[in-house]
Amino acid sequence: MVRILIVEDDEQISLRLQAMLKKYGYEAYCAVDFQKITKIFSEIQPNLVLLDVNLPYFDGFYWCRQLRLLSNCPILFISAREGKMDQIMALENGADDYITKPFELDVVIAKIRSHLRRAYGEYALSNAERLLNINGLILYLDRFELVYRGEKIELTKKELVLMEVLMNAGDRVMSRDHLLEKLWDEHTFVDENTLSVYITRIRKKMKLIGLVGAVETVRGVGYRLLKVWGE
Repeated sequence: MVRILIVEDDEQISLRLQAMLKKYGYEAYCAVDFQKITKIFSEIQPNLVLLDVNLPYFDGFYWCRQLRLLSNCPILFISAREGKMDQIMALENGADDYITKPFELDVVIAKIRSHLRRAYGEYALSNAERLLNINGLILYLDRFELVYRGEKIELTKKELVLMEVLMNAGDRVMSRDHLLEKLWDEHTFVDENTLSVYITRIRKKMKLIGLVGAVETVRGVGYRLLKVWGE
């Protein structure tokens, strides 16, 4: 089911949009903590965002830029600010559309459907971006990037493969032999200490984005990803 995140501090408008979207079969979520929009986004992983300009703490332009670090999903501004410059700023900060208040619900739904078709449906590019997401930790397989709460790090090819295997494993422990097979075609000629070096590199890079102790060593067996940050 399509998930839509509503970032609107006017509770009446937010609930009105939510009710309308649910009526049309969408899952709709209303942000309530306007200091943690990227965290909410990472947890929900919406297919589309409806975003107001005037928000507490930081404005919609700021959050649009932050969300663009996490995703290419459609972002539609809904704002009472009708100025031409506001619309230009929205588009330049990464938005896909700008709807002014007061708005017609039918127009909002039509625009949502249009952007969803363009992003995911019949008009979408066949080479859609591949990614893995576990509790807001996102691995972009085509970009060689690991992202968490707006912070990102670049990975080497082998680091990417290592993270992909660990994230796909769920709660299972991946043996050293299995990881060696995935990382090197001729793993019998590779010193096992090399795997330990790559695990250390992954841990150091994850620490840079706020994840400490996420990769657990299971003595005598191998490694697994501890998804403690989702608790």
